[in-house]
Amino acid sequence: MTETNNHYQIVIIGSGPAGFTAAIYAARGGARTALLGGIAPGGQLLLTTEIENYPGFIDPMVGADLMERMLKQAKRLGAEVFTEDAVSVDLSVRPFAVTTAFGRVYTAEALIAATGARARWTGLPSEQKFIGKGVSGCATCDGFFYRGREVCVIGGGDTAVEDALFLTKFASKVYMVHRRDKLRANFRLQEKLRKNPKIEMIYDSVLDEVQGDDRVKAARIKNMKTGLTRVLPTPGVFIAIGYDPATGVFKGKLKTDDSSYIVTDDRARASVEGVFAAGDIIDPFYKQAIVAAGSGCKAAMEALKYLEEIKK
Repeated sequence: MTETNNHYQIVIIGSGPAGFTAAIYAARGGARTALLGGIAPGGQLLLTTEIENYPGFIDPMVGADLMERMLKQAKRLGAEVFTEDAVSVDLSVRPFAVTTAFGRVYTAEALIAATGARARWTGLPSEQKFIGKGVSGCATCDGFFYRGREVCVIGGGDTAVEDALFLTKFASKVYMVHRRDKLRANFRLQEKLRKNPKIEMIYDSVLDEVQGDDRVKAARIKNMKTGLTRVLPTPGVFIAIGYDPATGVFKGKLKTDDSSYIVTDDRARASVEGVFAAGDIIDPFYKQAIVAAGSGCKAAMEALKYLEEIKK
């Protein structure tokens, strides 16, 4: 095939730690590399206000700042970064073809899937009705609007605790509602939570209904053991119950498990030869930036090896 401006040796879809690390390694390895990062490159770390466990940084790091550094590093090494979302992929042809929301088609000898995961919703009709009207999946995006008011956070993992702690910077009180009798968050976060007087823990409970008219006015929660309900007078409900892999663009194209995570072997290879995957799109367990970055490194190194093999 005659090379065009939109033809690359490696195309990476996704711009979190996995995608940017893959771009860094691919470009540094000498491959003509493109990264399709969406409108706001950076992935879930754009929503993280404080990172203190990423190696190499003595002081806590703002997630958006860390991603900005990765972006600049990838560009410095020669990767081309495009603020476009991939809407379809054709893995039945060689080279592979990726079509973006702008209608552009990028072709590649090797493809790295690193589209990450997205916030999960409870699915309650009342929750869906008020998304953007008091119900949010992003505390760092919307916390400012609740200065001096009460809010509640639904969830019990690291993300939920981080959201609750962040919201105390603005809210007068934060209710944290968790369906179990103890949190799943790491010890360090739980210690911070216990020391914060603005946070009230409500265990063994779930969100039962979001109430309001044009906007949220209250959240009704239900105790799973007693069946009793309680109405929290809050205009802000933040959902932090986990993530689902953003594998929609690869549906029916790559093998996935029962939870829609892309299946790879121990060399980051997906079910189609020449396609690799990295980050939260393959990881249902850890959801850590350093793990995602490591898997992005592995995927890029394997993609570079693949390019060498197909030359022979």
